[in-house]
Amino acid sequence: MWNKIRTLGFTLSILSVLVLLASGLGNRFGVWGFRTGLMLFLAAGGIGFAAAIISVVFLVGARLQASRRDVIRAIAGVALGLASLTVVMHWKSVASSVPRINDITTDTEHPPQFIAILPFRTGGVNSAVYGGPSIAAQQRRAYPDIRTKILNVPTSRAFQEASEAARKMCWKTVTSDPKTGRIEATATTFWFGFKDDIVVRITPEGDKSRVDVRSASRVGLSDIGTNAKRIRIFLRLMNG
Repeated sequence: MWNKIRTLGFTLSILSVLVLLASGLGNRFGVWGFRTGLMLFLAAGGIGFAAAIISVVFLVGARLQASRRDVIRAIAGVALGLASLTVVMHWKSVASSVPRINDITTDTEHPPQFIAILPFRTGGVNSAVYGGPSIAAQQRRAYPDIRTKILNVPTSRAFQEASEAARKMCWKTVTSDPKTGRIEATATTFWFGFKDDIVVRITPEGDKSRVDVRSASRVGLSDIGTNAKRIRIFLRLMNG
């Protein structure tokens, strides 16, 4: 009986890791949709929890008769199961700590508009139209640091810096027009392969430059802070 319990715990722990990895990669490579991926992600946490509990039961119940190899496998079952559970709980905690919004901009009153990138958003769930005052209010409460950046350089120099920052962040540029001071690009998240679209708008502010950025997810109610983080990094790369 104890061997079956140990085998079950270890097998479930391996399964939890595989499901965890597959949840995102399956969406990234088009095997299933993002909703299925998120369901599998949550399921991986449950499987990991079950694996850890079963492995602990084995360690406690069979501690006097288990071989060293069995003990090592049971410990591995606990470790792998808890690792999967920890990853899931971490991201659930992050998701609960931020508002359920997916469109972030430095200018909530007159957000930069998507133009060239619109044809690429037709397969997405989320609208390219900014959500208005309600979204803006939630953003200001959660991300008060996301605001327009003024650079002490002319717009031509600011545009060069913006282009270089976009390159460093590995964005896929859709359009880049120094005359209008606009860059539109797409960023792809590492694990799930979510597509988020970005528009950068550079306008003159006297002899300085005003830099506004907008980053919006194509799918999902919450971006779990990804768009705000992306904008922070981008603006940090622009020294002016």
